[in-house]
Amino acid sequence: MPESVPLDALVGRIRDGQSLAVPSDVGGVSMAATRALIRRGVRRLHLIGVPTSGLQADLLIGAGCVDLLEASAVSLAEHGVAPRFTDAIRSGAIQMRDATCPAVHAGLVAAEKGVPFMPIRGLIGSDLLRHRPDWQVIDNPLAAEPDPIVLIPAIRPDTVLFHAPLADRAGNVWVGMRRELMVMAHAARETLVTVERIVDTDLLADPQRAPAVVPSLYVSAVALAPKGAWPLALHGEYAADDECLRAYAKAARSAQGFRDWLDGYLG
Repeated sequence: MPESVPLDALVGRIRDGQSLAVPSDVGGVSMAATRALIRRGVRRLHLIGVPTSGLQADLLIGAGCVDLLEASAVSLAEHGVAPRFTDAIRSGAIQMRDATCPAVHAGLVAAEKGVPFMPIRGLIGSDLLRHRPDWQVIDNPLAAEPDPIVLIPAIRPDTVLFHAPLADRAGNVWVGMRRELMVMAHAARETLVTVERIVDTDLLADPQRAPAVVPSLYVSAVALAPKGAWPLALHGEYAADDECLRAYAKAARSAQGFRDWLDGYLG
């Protein structure tokens, strides 16, 4: 049974230099844990956006927490480019391992299934293959004619971190429609979750909720963090705080503006 712990204790399990997989801005981002990570001063993370990232990655990069970023995109969506990410790429402050959405998901599915790679086709003809030597093109061994296919190595993160609406006392976590969170939890060595509420009922005994529950077997620790995705949205719970996101996008265009905004955000 996973532990139910205070937020700082949950974040304390993420160590310098680890690979950390996080969902997209609409997928259940634990911004509460992100603030705690920045306050703690975690360093040298290999951050994996599943399959993209936005505000969370931009904050961690701007705060100096990330050495390597693996994702198919980083942006603030309708609020524009991710300014700290953009500056870090231009200056060479971080290493970028460019990917595609299907490739990120394929790597996680390979890890989930315990196999070394997953074949996909959509990358054939892409310039990305020149920049990802770990993605290998082979001939399909089952085809009678030449049939190239790309092998994506398994992505097995040290830690997965996300925010969800519900957990129960046994550590089962309900993720709703975000099925990728299940794959992430299955693929990772450790899964850390912040939640809006912890309920007394058994989520796996509820026939309507059970299909969208990550069983406690795959959950390492849970922390209660109401409004833990703010200022991002959490589907079915609350909308994104567009005013806050607009203010961030404007302030973070400069390093000093970012630091000033971050000081206020961290409290």
